[in-house]
Amino acid sequence: MDKPKVHENVTLGVSYKFRSKPPLIGKNALLRSNTVIYNDVEIGNDFQTGHGVLVREKTKIGDKVLIGTNSVIEGHSDIGSNISIQSNVYIPKNALIEDHVFIGPCACFTNDRYPLRSDYELKGPIIDKGASIGANSTFLSGIEVGEGAMVAAGAIVTRDIPPYYLAIGAPAKHKPLPKQFKKLNKI
Repeated sequence: MDKPKVHENVTLGVSYKFRSKPPLIGKNALLRSNTVIYNDVEIGNDFQTGHGVLVREKTKIGDKVLIGTNSVIEGHSDIGSNISIQSNVYIPKNALIEDHVFIGPCACFTNDRYPLRSDYELKGPIIDKGASIGANSTFLSGIEVGEGAMVAAGAIVTRDIPPYYLAIGAPAKHKPLPKQFKKLNKI
């Protein structure tokens, strides 16, 4: 594998447990300053970070993925290929993001429906292929965003979104996407 282009103050391989393994990073990576990548992370080719990105343990990331400045991926997550995650995005533990997904700035996903109030199995988001997530949208735990669906900026998503639907408002209401938007992202 090619050695990644690394800016200053990047931390590769945070050991979180005994015998954890250094991260594997594919060809043509660019890691900007203050990026932190834990051990037991696998990343494909053409990976880029903004400044101050955190990628926690047991995360798999495909090819051609951009993670924007100050974004956090809490770990134990699977992230596909051809994905653009903009700045200040929070992705909790146990997330699944399929190929060709766009996530706008400041989107926030959750994985705990009743924080500190009861034992609850942490359920991260499932973002299906080709979905687009608008800026400043917020998601309750375990939400699935269907293939090709779109989430409007500022939406508060409290239930699953069917494929090729638009979620808009707070709480988000669903309506079919207009015909011209019923296609997958070109990332």
